[in-house]
Amino acid sequence: MSVQSAFFENHEIRRVYDEDTETWWFSVIDIVQVLTQQPDYQAARKYWNKLKERLGKEGSQLVTNCHQLKMLAADGKQRLTDMATAETLLRLVQSVPSPKAEPIKLWLAKVGYERMQEMGDPGRALNRARDTWKKHGRSEKWIQQRMTGQETRNKLTDYWANHDIKPGEEFAILTNIIHQEWAGIDVKGHKKLKGLQDHNLRDHMSEAELIFTALAELSTRQIAETDDATGMAENAEAATKGGAIAKQARKALEAKTGKPVVTGGNFLPPAAPKPRKLAKKD
Repeated sequence: MSVQSAFFENHEIRRVYDEDTETWWFSVIDIVQVLTQQPDYQAARKYWNKLKERLGKEGSQLVTNCHQLKMLAADGKQRLTDMATAETLLRLVQSVPSPKAEPIKLWLAKVGYERMQEMGDPGRALNRARDTWKKHGRSEKWIQQRMTGQETRNKLTDYWANHDIKPGEEFAILTNIIHQEWAGIDVKGHKKLKGLQDHNLRDHMSEAELIFTALAELSTRQIAETDDATGMAENAEAATKGGAIAKQARKALEAKTGKPVVTGGNFLPPAAPKPRKLAKKD
């Protein structure tokens, strides 16, 4: 997942983009704080907790549609935060009487529109991503491989979308099948190996990991196209076969080099050194 912040007026709205499911997730409390016009974050949190309890008793799907992700809080620590999609938030806004209701609706719609612009003109997204990777110190060679892999990924998800696979959970399930097959470890396990939390796994892959991921997804799409795979069962079979092709290539390379392709390497900034404790004087 790619963690970013957006701003509504002068308010920071924490958000995460899940590339596997192609979905934006927004911090519910940040939106509630705008709606209630509460300068105090804790007051907004209490308001949301009471509203969540009331909606839960009413059997509202709004609460069940929220997910918890670790986000950087005001105190500088990673804390579990209720997150929701723009669609869910648009319904939530109706439950909070506020003069900011309409402006926040328009803002959420604008976020969706910007994503649609990027889908219609991928150059917008690619330029934004390239600038971000450069700022984080990625090499031109790495950036080119990352972009090539993303293009391969997009062609695969386009195929899925046109063959009865729903964006979101079903995309994620098929992605995990491919990853487990080629890498010998699922997406969650790969992130854990690299010490990642709310980070986009691909943004922390080595050049080799990116290449084998792209090979697995390219193979999956071409097998699916050849078999005209439709629906979850047939596309899951294509995903397994596509991942297996990349797995064979990975094992062949590892046999020649003696080095594993899947590693715990990442691009996280170095952790700040812990302060030294002063020795107690006698």
